[in-house]
Amino acid sequence: MESISSVLILNLCISAGLMASVWIVSFRIRDVSIVDIAWGAAGATLAITTYFLADGDPARKLLLLGMTVLWGGRLALHIGVRSRGKGEDFRYAAMRARAPESFPLRSLVTVFLLQAVLIWTISLPAQVAQFPETPRGLTLLDFLGLGVWAVGFSMEVLADAQLQAFLADPANRGKAMTKGLWRYSRHPNYFGDSLIWWGIFLVAAATPRGWMTVFSPLLMTFFLMRVSGVPMLEEALAQRREGYREYMERTSSFFPWLPKKSRS
Repeated sequence: MESISSVLILNLCISAGLMASVWIVSFRIRDVSIVDIAWGAAGATLAITTYFLADGDPARKLLLLGMTVLWGGRLALHIGVRSRGKGEDFRYAAMRARAPESFPLRSLVTVFLLQAVLIWTISLPAQVAQFPETPRGLTLLDFLGLGVWAVGFSMEVLADAQLQAFLADPANRGKAMTKGLWRYSRHPNYFGDSLIWWGIFLVAAATPRGWMTVFSPLLMTFFLMRVSGVPMLEEALAQRREGYREYMERTSSFFPWLPKKSRS
């Protein structure tokens, strides 16, 4: 059995090494967007390495492994298929345009290594909770966490599928997606993603001191709502999508809620 500290340090090195390797590829193909594919893959990888090195309760280890790998694998596949042949994401392209000569090295630090640390931090519940041998077997809190995760996972998958179908229809070009789950939230996929990590945290909270990893879902929710999720997309969507500003006025930005009535 490896100590928890040694496994966490190893996982941090694995995360940094994986992201550095992806950075080398991005440098050669001039597309930093592939870091978004690596994000989910890195989270799944950390859960897998922990599974084989930790010696905690077998049922909880398997549950956390499944929850994290399904999340990370599905997200990496979805982003990979969605972005194929579309070039660099406009957010990274804008960063590159501001200082093209120094961008490759800056992207290593400010994009790839930063995300290596972030995914390691956010996935700590899935790592730490695989070590305790007690409680033996799954508890009510484990099942509650699985339920929250399942709601979040289903919402993220459905929202992504609805958006992809909408964008695939030429008749919707330049229009805002306002149907399905998107009628109740401008970013239901992000909300589902946050629920996934709250669910994983609840499973961790079933173990001794697992509640100390509450910063993980808090950090994930904060980033989605205030940093890399909603704020980075809203202004661009308002400029590119017909009717998006009106959509913003009547629809919740993150938490699903009934839309406001039109002023007219």
